[in-house]
Amino acid sequence: MPHVSYSELKNWYKCPFYHKLTYIDKIRLFQGNEHTAFGSAVHKVCEDLVSKKTDAVVDFKKAFLEELKRLPEDYELRKDLVQAMKKQGPELVKYVVPALKRYFKKFEVISVEESLMEEVKDFPDKEYNFKGYIDLVLKTADGRYQVIDWKTCSWGWDARKKSDKMMVYQLIFYKYYLSQKYDISLENIDVYFGLLKRTTKNSNKVEFVKVTSGEKRIQNAINFLNKALYNINKKNYIKNRLSCEGCEFKKTVYCP
Repeated sequence: MPHVSYSELKNWYKCPFYHKLTYIDKIRLFQGNEHTAFGSAVHKVCEDLVSKKTDAVVDFKKAFLEELKRLPEDYELRKDLVQAMKKQGPELVKYVVPALKRYFKKFEVISVEESLMEEVKDFPDKEYNFKGYIDLVLKTADGRYQVIDWKTCSWGWDARKKSDKMMVYQLIFYKYYLSQKYDISLENIDVYFGLLKRTTKNSNKVEFVKVTSGEKRIQNAINFLNKALYNINKKNYIKNRLSCEGCEFKKTVYCP
């Protein structure tokens, strides 16, 4: 059965033609940079920290070097940025577990990297699964499930980004399909972004942003999913020229 992920939906929302190039034609010009390497390394350490006893500092240094090696051979690293990240990463990851305990008090770790491959029951035209990986699922003392998606950033997010529709929909989909997978009531699941702040100077390096995920927002997300799948199936690859700025395909042979 074909599947769709949040990343694919986000790219379709950005530009249907960009979606065609990346998901249909399998063309990827952007292969990562220092920031993606840093983010991947921090995610890996967060996964290890909540699932087993580990040395966060040692683990980050090892994971970051591994991620840097995965970058294209012809990519020229910004040495000053890499050196700064080597210092910022260990200082950041040591706050993750204390921040979880401070915010959620008593909790049980239900899963790390929870895999989703659930049937999209709301789309009638073709069978699809929704594919995703939830960074962390906790169960707190009140019996509620807490879904957390880690996001690395520099100093944090402003109010506009915290309420951005497409950012929010990621957590809405995770909540909806986690509920479907385990038959958990939607009303018993809360969703959060866990902001991991690279450049913040104080102990507020980890911030949990709770996202409103009521019935109306869930329905809006499902309607968006259906609209995207309908157009993907119809091969409606219209260019969204408002998204050209910053696109790696701009003025290339792939998107003249």
